[in-house]
Amino acid sequence: MLGRWEDWRERGRAIRAHSVAHLDALLDSFRENLERAGGTCHFAADASEAARIALEIARSSGARLVVKSKSMVSEEVRLNHHFEEHGIESVETDLGEWIVQLAKEMPSHIILPAIHKSRSQIRELFQRHGGGPLTDDTRTLAAYARRALRERFLAADLGVSGCNFAVAETGSVAIFTNEGNGRMVTTLPATHVVMMGMERIVPTWADLEVMAELLPRSATGQKITTYLNVLTGPATRDEIDGPRALHVIVLDNGRSRQLGDPEFQSILHCIRCGACLNVCPVYRQIGGHAYGYTYPGPIGILLTAMMEGTAAVRDLAHASSLCGACADACPVRIDIPRMLIELRREVDDKKIAPWPERLAFKLLARLLASPGLYRLAVRAGRILQRPFSTGGRIGRVPLVLGEWTRTRDLPALAGRTFQERWAQDKDLRA
Repeated sequence: MLGRWEDWRERGRAIRAHSVAHLDALLDSFRENLERAGGTCHFAADASEAARIALEIARSSGARLVVKSKSMVSEEVRLNHHFEEHGIESVETDLGEWIVQLAKEMPSHIILPAIHKSRSQIRELFQRHGGGPLTDDTRTLAAYARRALRERFLAADLGVSGCNFAVAETGSVAIFTNEGNGRMVTTLPATHVVMMGMERIVPTWADLEVMAELLPRSATGQKITTYLNVLTGPATRDEIDGPRALHVIVLDNGRSRQLGDPEFQSILHCIRCGACLNVCPVYRQIGGHAYGYTYPGPIGILLTAMMEGTAAVRDLAHASSLCGACADACPVRIDIPRMLIELRREVDDKKIAPWPERLAFKLLARLLASPGLYRLAVRAGRILQRPFSTGGRIGRVPLVLGEWTRTRDLPALAGRTFQERWAQDKDLRA
């Protein structure tokens, strides 16, 4: 039995807060222990430098074919695109990532990259890839993927994986997966490259144990993930399998700018479980691709601001209902709604949004702060909506709201507010 979930959440929050607060010392310790074990550590300031380092490693190892396990950091740096630009074939081997790669799309979820695809769509993708006539039976589709990818594993020169957590005290890298591809990627090719966000570190193995309890439960509802691979350096001379060279690329890409920031440092506590996406009413309605960047969902808005700057989330900052479900679901207690409010304030302070939008929000703030003005606006709204209202819905509205209402309806203002009904209806007060 896990015991009290809230106690585990607090333990997770404390570990992540401690790790981020002592990030410089932990990264230095990780590098020393990794190199002592025979690995090589590289630090990349941004996405382009990380891609360049990975390319140099691939070229020095003579790689022409790369197989990849799931890695959101590699998506962040567009590693596949970078390899292909330089004549190196890069194949995703996580089933969901492979589906997305064949469709020439980005992942729509941090944990479930192809959640937006139906079985029939996947069947069509596989048939175009050369699978011949297939049914949309799950076993049939998985069997085809297994056959196709097994050939790539055996022919690959270089393996690339992500990193769920790095353990500073031993220089180890922990990878959580539910498919056997992770072990194939990290053991069959002669060279292994790990793509790691600089904040994905814990001090000790005891801390990793806590994360191993929190991550699977929050990500997929499992008590434990199917595979937990922990790698400490490359294979030794007496080991018959495993890579002969291990490289870890530690990526900054805007992360260090959050250190010391009282409002946004806790974004670095994120363990990429995707729980906030699963409970977000906005994400469930619009899907991951609507966010337009690598990381979707409420946490993705903050991560995009961290990496791309506030201007990149001018509209995304408001793509949240602030219902608080994400904060309740987060296994390390990140207060995402509070940070989204601060992000909106930053967008407004920097005057990034167009002036009509800023003026509209200021007028709305004034309206909501005055009960008298609010009641007057409600009465005026009931009159103004009449030409456009049918069956309790407002259809196409001209001028400013014309484009917004072209593809969606608005609920019409009620004939009476609750306060008006309360004052008039004795039945409500009985």
